[in-house]
Amino acid sequence: MSKRKPFIAGNWKMYKTSFEAVETARKLVRILKGINHVDIMIAPPFTALAAVYEVVKESSVMVGAQNLFWEKEGAYTGEISPGMIVSSGCRYVIIGHSERRQYFGETDCNVNKKIRAALNNSLVPVICIGETEKERDEGDTFNILDKQIKMGLEGFSPDDLKHVILAYEPVWAIGTGKTATSDQAQEVHRFLRSLIENLFGKKIAGSVRILYGGSVKPENIGELMLMPDIDGALVGGASLDAEKFAGIINFKI
Repeated sequence: MSKRKPFIAGNWKMYKTSFEAVETARKLVRILKGINHVDIMIAPPFTALAAVYEVVKESSVMVGAQNLFWEKEGAYTGEISPGMIVSSGCRYVIIGHSERRQYFGETDCNVNKKIRAALNNSLVPVICIGETEKERDEGDTFNILDKQIKMGLEGFSPDDLKHVILAYEPVWAIGTGKTATSDQAQEVHRFLRSLIENLFGKKIAGSVRILYGGSVKPENIGELMLMPDIDGALVGGASLDAEKFAGIINFKI
């Protein structure tokens, strides 16, 4: 297991009304009282951010948003600015999730602008990257990840990289019940760390946290966390249930 502090994040996607999100957050805070061996973040829908923050602000649970727009303000109907997210109590923001890329046409160029906007507003971006099943079957995994990293992080400095988290999410494992084996995930995480070293130096590569995402459950988190280059998880479905999510956070290795 790595020496970097583990980071476990829950992406609630388009689930939970504000009331439901508050109830789940309350339960989480109660179950996780006294937990400090791991950094914990939950990303409720925009409509619940401020309400959830009020519930968790005195606890070890932090709040993140699922997306942002790169402009400060303007005539961008339906979008959310970095300042709006910060004012809701967020410290983190998920950027470039495969569902954003797949359903809303988000590109590496968009991702790059969103990362810059997050950093300019003191938000920690959780940057998602990953290949589809077709790309994996064609042996294209590393080429796809290389492109996503290089284009997504173009123009950034080693100092910028001190404030980002990467999340490797093989698209074929998100919400499918399929999970990369711990060895498969480690192989990719090792590649990503070496790529960051080539681009930003050994020190940054050694400190940046790289999460795994894709059907993470209490039953498989321990095996994943044994791997030297896996520093935590970005959890989807299992994070919607407070007890299951707590089971992931309290992983045993």
